[in-house]
Amino acid sequence: MLTRTDLQKMKTENRKIAMITAYDFPSAKTAEKAGIDMILVGDSLGMVVLGYDSTVKVTVGDMSHHGKAVRRGAPDTFVVVDMPFMSYHVSQEQTMQNAQKLMQETDAQAVKLEGANEEILRATRKLTEAGIPVVAHLGLTPQSVNVLGGFKVQGKDRQAGEQLLRDAKNLTDSGAVALVLECVPEELAAIVTDEITIPTIGIGAGPGCDGQVLVYHDIVKYGVDRLPKFVKTYADFNTIGIEGVEAYISDVRQQIFPAAEHTFNIKDNQLLPKTNKKE
Repeated sequence: MLTRTDLQKMKTENRKIAMITAYDFPSAKTAEKAGIDMILVGDSLGMVVLGYDSTVKVTVGDMSHHGKAVRRGAPDTFVVVDMPFMSYHVSQEQTMQNAQKLMQETDAQAVKLEGANEEILRATRKLTEAGIPVVAHLGLTPQSVNVLGGFKVQGKDRQAGEQLLRDAKNLTDSGAVALVLECVPEELAAIVTDEITIPTIGIGAGPGCDGQVLVYHDIVKYGVDRLPKFVKTYADFNTIGIEGVEAYISDVRQQIFPAAEHTFNIKDNQLLPKTNKKE
């Protein structure tokens, strides 16, 4: 299993970090077998696997439930679990309790927080001091999508870019172990990556980041219809899956399935005697 030190070394040696967002046992198992460096249990599970229209409805209980499943599927991979909407904004005490719950119940290596205001910087410092590594997240922060005015690219002008760079440096100084940059112009992401000492993980932020992250379901096109511009798919489970289920339905209706090789038998002398049905 990679450690924070390993990830830092990968940045220093310019070895790219491959991260995937996964939500359950089979996807995590597949990712680990493929050799993934990091797995993020993202609160995007609200939309991808629970069918919500945003991440806002996702709870700490949801994150714990899915985080435990991911850990069982990937016991030897660096796992990061999102702290969901409003789980680290009410009070420092509640933030610590929620982070403790997620770390203890999921056996993750880190939690992820969005944003960089004073409250988040303070939470990052307190969690770090308590021994809970924090992965930061800037750019498009889905939990704040209603404030941002939708899913839009962030940091497109000089003022916004300078603020994002300041935020990245503040998060680094506060103890964050890595930084996710989402939907940020590639030029800005490259500058941020060069200016801070911790690894950056991009999603829609260009090739200049220290690593990349995509959602498992997007990579293999599983249960998703619309894909963002920054996604590249490497398989098409939607098509294969529909074809498979259609073939199953056809076999059942034509009485092709189950065949002899799919059934169990007992000896004739163990058969129950047939009874005449009552008219």
